[in-house]
Amino acid sequence: MKKRGQVWVETMIYTLVAFVLIASVLFFVKPKIEEIQDQALIEQSLEIMKYFDSTILELAQSVSGNKREIEIGIKKGTLEIDGVLNKIVFEMGSKYEYSEPGEIISEGTLNVLTEKIGDENKITISKNYDYDLTFNEIDATKLISASSTPYTIFISNKGDSPIKIDFEIN
Repeated sequence: MKKRGQVWVETMIYTLVAFVLIASVLFFVKPKIEEIQDQALIEQSLEIMKYFDSTILELAQSVSGNKREIEIGIKKGTLEIDGVLNKIVFEMGSKYEYSEPGEIISEGTLNVLTEKIGDENKITISKNYDYDLTFNEIDATKLISASSTPYTIFISNKGDSPIKIDFEIN
């Protein structure tokens, strides 16, 4: 009878040791996994912003009335089309530190800023335009947030001087 009790105690101790080991591994590994996921999302967001920018530049150089349809998937963060200040800004919170905090770096024609806010970093990717950006032909600001389905955005050249680039979302 004593052996059964001893086996039971040993089993419980081994189980507890296994749980402690698993918990400690998760404690150290999970933040690193989140950081790597955020790094991939930032790189993907940069590519989306570059595509967005090249589409706008292509339209601005084309004839008035030209229109493009693009699909943009936002998994984390927000995309702001600012018709008042004529700029486009993408922001997201991240565990990953993309650049030195407080320092603006250039990625092609885009500016990337990393700000330290508590335990997280706020990554801001922005571009100012010399064109008149509008949303549904109104100088307004449109905020597009994260979604599981991609957004369909129509970008069109409305002409005028300065060139008017209009955005619509369906």
